[in-house]
Amino acid sequence: MDIKDSVALVTGGNRGIGEAFVRAFLAAGAAKVYVGARDPKNAQHLVDEGQGKVVAVELDISRPEQIEAAAARCQDVSILVNNAGQFAMQTLMGAPDLSAARSEMETNYFGPLAMCRAFAPILARHKESAIANVLSAGGIVAVPGMGGYSPSKFAGRAMTTCVRAELAPQGTSVTALIVGSVDTRMASHVEGFKETPATIAEAGLKAIRKGADEVDTDFMAIDVRANLARDPKALEIAMRRSLLGERVTTGRQGPA
Repeated sequence: MDIKDSVALVTGGNRGIGEAFVRAFLAAGAAKVYVGARDPKNAQHLVDEGQGKVVAVELDISRPEQIEAAAARCQDVSILVNNAGQFAMQTLMGAPDLSAARSEMETNYFGPLAMCRAFAPILARHKESAIANVLSAGGIVAVPGMGGYSPSKFAGRAMTTCVRAELAPQGTSVTALIVGSVDTRMASHVEGFKETPATIAEAGLKAIRKGADEVDTDFMAIDVRANLARDPKALEIAMRRSLLGERVTTGRQGPA
């Protein structure tokens, strides 16, 4: 679909990859961009940059009432980017309880699903519309050191496929963006080369334009998928290194 004159909503849009998406939409000629943030004050710099085209919206995707309020307020959205995510840095067996895993699943799976459900009727009003779910290379290969995060991204990827099938009749494309190593606060534990958030956003907009089903947005995501196809058991063993207290390294060692 054409980005020009579209109206986008980006969750977790006040920093990192989300912030880059906001700027990319503006540069591509979007008519308006809603920035979803837990505290709208944290998106004020983007509102100022947008010169009337950026609107900050209070939105914690783990809170159903805020999703409902956002859908009631943002009735003109034609592109939804589910970018908000959580990484609790807990392993599944080593965590003191299941609270971290539940929270990651709530934010990385149930939250984006709830956003898709809330905004599907709004997207259906447009001749062309799109959803882009920002996922992870940890959603195509299991990373034991990433505890609940990796399983939640697997769930998010499966959800994306199911939602794509359900929304196809209304003309809404649904894209899975597989992200590897990016220079953001969430990936501060990752060593080695990291792509810029702007690179991921540009790949995302390109995928939206094409209506692509799934796109690897950066070198690390491509490398992980290639190694998964080449030797899945060797990659599984490599992922175990994160359980030994080693910092995850970009390339063959594992996704961010």
